[in-house]
Amino acid sequence: MTTPTAHDSLSRLDLALRALAHHAGRAEADAVPAVRAALITPHIVRLLPEAGALTAPAPFTGGPDGWWTLPADTDLSHDTAAPSGPAPYPALVTIGSTEAGDLVLLNLARTPAVLLDGSTSQISEVCTCLALELALSPWADGVEIVTVGFGDDLPSLPTPQPITHTHHAAHALRDLNERLLEAHQMPNALHPPYVVLCASPLDTATAAEFANVIARAHTLPVTLIAPADAAAAHFPRTVLLDASQTGPQHLHPAATDIRLQRLEHTAYQQIITTLHGAGRHTGPAKPARQQTDARPAGITSGPLPATSPNPRNSTSFSALPAAGDPASPHLPSTGTRNRTPGQTQHTPGPHEREPAPLTVPAPATAPPEPGHHPGTDRAVPDDPHAPEIRVLGPVEVTGVPATGHGPRSAQLAALLYFRPGRNADTLCTDMDPANPWSTTTLNARLQGLRRALGNDPSGHPYVPRRTSGDAPYRLAPAVRCDWTRFLNLTEHALTQGPTGLPDLEEALALVRGRPFGTRPLPWAQPHQQEMITRIVHTAHTVATHRTPPGPHHNLTAARHAIATGLDTDDSAELLYRDWIRIEDAAGNRPGLHTAIARIQHLTHSLDAPLQPETQHLIHQLLHTAGHERQPKP
Repeated sequence: MTTPTAHDSLSRLDLALRALAHHAGRAEADAVPAVRAALITPHIVRLLPEAGALTAPAPFTGGPDGWWTLPADTDLSHDTAAPSGPAPYPALVTIGSTEAGDLVLLNLARTPAVLLDGSTSQISEVCTCLALELALSPWADGVEIVTVGFGDDLPSLPTPQPITHTHHAAHALRDLNERLLEAHQMPNALHPPYVVLCASPLDTATAAEFANVIARAHTLPVTLIAPADAAAAHFPRTVLLDASQTGPQHLHPAATDIRLQRLEHTAYQQIITTLHGAGRHTGPAKPARQQTDARPAGITSGPLPATSPNPRNSTSFSALPAAGDPASPHLPSTGTRNRTPGQTQHTPGPHEREPAPLTVPAPATAPPEPGHHPGTDRAVPDDPHAPEIRVLGPVEVTGVPATGHGPRSAQLAALLYFRPGRNADTLCTDMDPANPWSTTTLNARLQGLRRALGNDPSGHPYVPRRTSGDAPYRLAPAVRCDWTRFLNLTEHALTQGPTGLPDLEEALALVRGRPFGTRPLPWAQPHQQEMITRIVHTAHTVATHRTPPGPHHNLTAARHAIATGLDTDDSAELLYRDWIRIEDAAGNRPGLHTAIARIQHLTHSLDAPLQPETQHLIHQLLHTAGHERQPKP
């Protein structure tokens, strides 16, 4: 008989909780039962309901001391629809372990505050452990995680749940007030838990304000985890634990003694390294809730310890990823990208390129009018560290993952940047004209985008919360865009002759492919065409100055510009003429024939004749005797 492991039990807990919610939905229950805590052993899973919840719902049965029990032999295979449903207790997080080594989880959504005694470093160890587990947990769907005074590197981690960091508690309090106002505007919506983890001491006024806000947050589950010094007097319903204590201490909501979970610096660095390594993995990512046969939340492999773990490094029973295990299924993949921001990439000469998919030719590529910025009138922001929206290729946004809801959130960010001030109905239609989003979906994507982009140095979110129901949706002015930078680089450089080449080539280096990708949303199509027009004109200008002999002659740079332009629009006949001239200037007859064959194949596929200029150029060069032409440098 196979001995159950820790990850088996955590997987069963995840599946059992979703099955519980699934059964409650079929019974037309108003809500899932309120749960305070959970306990996990290698053989069974237990839930502790709130007082008054006497009947254990399926698949649980009644157990000792009011706990509901999921026996090891319970068959969950028939609950096939459960894994696709939402997690009913997203703020359930490991708080510590019993003397026997069993995991004890606390439902933060039922706990207004967890206050900690101890030094700042000891409290940071506990808060870091909780923040990382919430960010990695397979059932923490949508939980908003805010760290204060520690973990400034946590938001950069590729975790399923984003983490927002702020340096000051006042900034977190302001964001919470805005989030609460937003929740009050949608009283019938289901709001995910909001968890503030603060390692630095609170002053009395800030602690009192947190208590006041949390007391008013009826529809939004809010939990404050912070030092107890100033906060204890303002939270009559609180969990008080000692972060300096290494032995057992009583956890009142679970009615049991625990050793408090913490994460020391060495283990933290191992986990950070593992997460960053997993973020570079190129395999497709699976939704965490479908991985019921894999290691939940990246828990250390093997059975739970039979005795108490090392009290100063309790990661052996933590639901955090095993350091050095990049294959953990809960370390998300970011997918394969053609080019990441700031990364240099070799672009072959046009004669090395395989024929690209053919498209309808773009309109004439006359240069845009000087001073006109197609798509946006924004200037380049002053904050060089602000998030950036990249549309000169597939849409990408700083901090937004390339998996899950990430691509749609990135498109939403681009929509807000290029078309600010829209109302909810317009945004919902723009994001999916055939099946418009619901307002609930829009707000969920906005919350995810807000978490991913984070706050500016003053603590203001880059995705501002609205202050009233009729307030427009927008991004902060500091948010950057590669298109705005492209415009600022090229607007004057296009009229400066060869002296503008450095700016033009810097602008082309921003281009990663066809703007907005190959399948832009309808609202983006006019912007896409304007971008293609300017990119093609910029590439043509660079090739024009780099091809002739003289001080600016550089055929490699000319080829690079043409390759970038054809990546954007492979039907731009102007660029094919430039390419032909480049290969002729290089004395590269095979390359010349390749370029001619490409443009002839294109026009034949489109059933369109070559432009007279192209015909004349080809006729002129092909009828030049090959023996009279020598290779040129």
